[in-house]
Amino acid sequence: MAGKARGVIDREKHRSGIIPSIENIVSTAFLGHKLDLMEIAKRARNAEYQPRRFSAVILRNKEPRATALVFQSGKMVIMGAKSEEDAHKAAHKFTKMINKTCDQATQVECKDFKTHNVVGCADVGFKIDNEALRASHTSFAEYDPEVFPGLTYRIKEPDVVMLVFGSGKVVLTKAKKREEVYVAFEKMYPILQQFKLGQAT
Repeated sequence: MAGKARGVIDREKHRSGIIPSIENIVSTAFLGHKLDLMEIAKRARNAEYQPRRFSAVILRNKEPRATALVFQSGKMVIMGAKSEEDAHKAAHKFTKMINKTCDQATQVECKDFKTHNVVGCADVGFKIDNEALRASHTSFAEYDPEVFPGLTYRIKEPDVVMLVFGSGKVVLTKAKKREEVYVAFEKMYPILQQFKLGQAT
């Protein structure tokens, strides 16, 4: 099951016994000046550029696995890494990839690297009554199954959004670092237990 940890678990940090898996990290970096996207697309390996459909060159890296959107302004968005460290490594690899397409006068640097969104997933191991959860937490929860099958729960501290599905699967998003995913999950786990299907709430 997603989010179920194996081996020794730090129970002080993960009281539930579940460690959410990190599925995606979205980060940005700036390369210092405007770029010739057509030249990058022609010369870089694993590059894709369709300017009529999207205004960025798409670059892919295998190790660590990540994808970059490179804009003419010099902004780069890195997606798909599984850790902050991998996202940072990928950003520098993409920078080197771009520099191989440039002459000496237009070399770029990876600057102002910042993580904007860490996405985590877990399975709590039981089904959840989302209708009852929404009714009891109207200030934080939104649920309209005709529009979206999951309940949206906005956690204030840390500032994280949890999508709760009746199956027991949850997705945590908007976190700025891995630890915020873990803290938010542990904060929500006792609440979700209260709305376990088949027990009184």
